[in-house]
Amino acid sequence: MNGKAYLSNEGQYTIFSYGDNRLKFIAPYSLEKYESVVQWDNGYLVVMAKYAHNKESEEEYIDLIPILKSLYIQPEEFLKSIKSVEVQYA
Repeated sequence: MNGKAYLSNEGQYTIFSYGDNRLKFIAPYSLEKYESVVQWDNGYLVVMAKYAHNKESEEEYIDLIPILKSLYIQPEEFLKSIKSVEVQYA
């Protein structure tokens, strides 16, 4: 793998993909789309997101650690090969 993960959304869900792994979890209710990843810090994302209630993009924060733990995935093992994250829509 190239060390790159991808972030997107489908309706009310956030999608985080890396290799053959695809995490799907509830997104904020008025999320229209993720626009860019500002920072990736080993499981913690700072992103710019567009919401229905605001004309401008807003900074949003996603912490994957508790999501991984709730899925019984070892965060250290899952995250160790991810070097960057970018927004990608099909």
